[in-house]
This record gives sequence, C-alpha cells and structure tokens, in this order.
Amino acid sequence: MERCSNDRSLHVDDRKLSVLAAIVEEYIKTGEPVGSKAVAGLLNMAVSSATIRNDMAALEKLGLLEQPHTSAGRVPSYLGYRIYIDKLMRPKPLSGEEKALIDDMLGQNGVTANAVVDNAVNALANLTGCAAVTASGIPEFSVITRVEVVPAGRRLYALLIITSGGEVKNKICRVEFDLTYEQLDFFAKFINENLHGLRLQSLNPAYIQNLAVALGSYMLSLSPLLYAVYELTGEIQHKDVDIKGEENLLSYRDVDAKEVVRFMSSKNKLATILNSAFDGIHVIFGKEDQSFAITNSSLILSQYSIGNKNAGALGLIGPIRLDYAKMIPYIQYVSDEMTKRLSQVISEEAAGQPEENEPERGGHRDKEE
Repeated sequence: MERCSNDRSLHVDDRKLSVLAAIVEEYIKTGEPVGSKAVAGLLNMAVSSATIRNDMAALEKLGLLEQPHTSAGRVPSYLGYRIYIDKLMRPKPLSGEEKALIDDMLGQNGVTANAVVDNAVNALANLTGCAAVTASGIPEFSVITRVEVVPAGRRLYALLIITSGGEVKNKICRVEFDLTYEQLDFFAKFINENLHGLRLQSLNPAYIQNLAVALGSYMLSLSPLLYAVYELTGEIQHKDVDIKGEENLLSYRDVDAKEVVRFMSSKNKLATILNSAFDGIHVIFGKEDQSFAITNSSLILSQYSIGNKNAGALGLIGPIRLDYAKMIPYIQYVSDEMTKRLSQVISEEAAGQPEENEPERGGHRDKEE
C-alpha cells in the first residue's frame, strides 16, 4: 500500500492515533462530524472528553483532522485518511460466502481471458456499490484463432479477426482490383495457415513483410488485405479503459456529479492512472492527485498479472468516505483471483496452439505457378 512521504503519524502517540482511527471509522459510518463525547464512547479506555478534545485539537494542528464549523465535531482530512489506511486500519476479511459469490461471478460467460476481466469489473461494481474500472493488456497474451475475408461491395472486402482472448475486430478494406473467388480462397487459407496460433505482439512489420513476399504472384493484389489484417491486430492490442457502475458513483451526495461526468469522459486520464499501478494496493485521493480530479473521492488500484508479467490494473472509484477496511479486501481478492484464472486460461491456450513458424511459402507458390 502507498505510504505517505511526510509521515506525521511518527510524532503522534498511540492514544491520539486511537482517537484518529475512531473518528475516521465513525465518520465513514455516519457522514457527520464526530464530537469528543462520541469518541469517548467508542474508545476502549478511560479517557475524559476534555482529554479527547485536546487530542483532537492536536490532530487538527497536524493536519489530520478538520473542523467544518465552529463548535462542530471533526472530520478526517485527506492526510488523516492516508494515515488511517496505511497504519491504523484493520481489514475485514471476506467471508466464505462472499468469496464463493465472487468466484461464481468470475466464472460466468465462458472461460476466455476477456470474460474474466469483464466479469471482474462487473462483480466489483455490483458488490461494492462503487464504479469499477480496468485498463487491460490481455490482448498482448492472445493468439489469433481465425481470420475471415468477405466481399462487401465493388473492390470492398470485410476482414474479421477472432482471437483466443475473445476479441473480435472487423475492418472494411478497399483494393485496386476486383478479386476472384480463387484469390479470396487462396488468401483465406494462406492467412489462417500463417497466423493461426500466432501471438498478436509477434505480428510485427518484419513478419508481415515476409508474408507479403510469400504471397508470390498474388503479392500485388492481396497485399492490401494483408496490411489491413496487420492494422486490425494493432487496434486489438490498444488498451481500452472499461468502466462499470458509473451510476453508483453518481448516487453519492458527497461527490460532485458534474466532476464525475467530466472525468469519466476523459478515458485517456484514467488509462494513464491505471497504467501507473504497481504491486499491492495503491490509494489515490482526489485532492492529492490532479490527474484524478474528483473532489471528495478516492481511487483504489490493484494490479493483476499473467505469470510474472503485469496484465493490467483494476480500480475502484468511490467517495472518500469509503469503508476501506471492507473495500480493499474486495479488490485484493478479485485481482488475486483474476491473476490465477488468467494465468490458467493463457497457459491452456498456449499448450493447445502450434509453435510460431516462419511464413508458409512453398506449397502456395506451387499453386500460383
């Protein structure tokens, strides 16, 4: 979990830290400023309200608490939440029933890598009442399973690519000449023989150039289709940000709806934040980070992997007054399960696919000549 670089808790005694924890947890529950009498009733120690008031004043001077109105109770500051999350919070482990429910939700809609990611985002949004986001690098691990080409009009052809991760992309390609059924049949066989089982990231310019040469006498007429396939694989590998449960976020009175709508429409900002996630849990507050500019909000980030390689990041966006002790175990469990399931799916796909080879040449040239 991210640590505060200016750790003021080092200068705070245990009793004051207990006061801070009690205020944070009570404010998370009620949304109302917390007074000294309420704190005295929450603490499991014999301390007077006057002593607690002095502690609260000291915490406010350190910037860990704020007083919204004169003579009102205190609320946590962003720094107070940071100290609470990093040092004072006692995570609430998920029950067996909660884990079983998540497992069931992650296993829906098939066993492709994309299904695992989609299910995880939906599960988090539904179970936490927050907005869930992800920027997935799953396509990098996918292999091409099928390529189809279909006439779509005069000198227009529709290309379709399907991958093992569940991605489906299509593109209309214009060529200089009308292609015969023989040429289309040749291209379909040629492209599937050479691309089936190939990882998307292995389809680089050098490989495409070799394929173009291997087309032989068909190179002039079929190269546009070949390069259109290459462009499609590039589109598939682009990391898209997926957001679920935006309506959950708009329902919180603590969060400015206009800021939410404006931020959610800037997916490039979300992608930058999600791509910066590292191992463990990372919490960002709206006031601390200008790139995440939703007032009174927080973003909990967790990375998921395939093997030992980062495959993407999962995020949970909610009001700053979140039950972090409950939300953090949720996102931790989901991201850990994603890592297990994705690693299994990808390893099974790799075991069932042929090794990558140089472009097939000889057999096709015989046909051309």
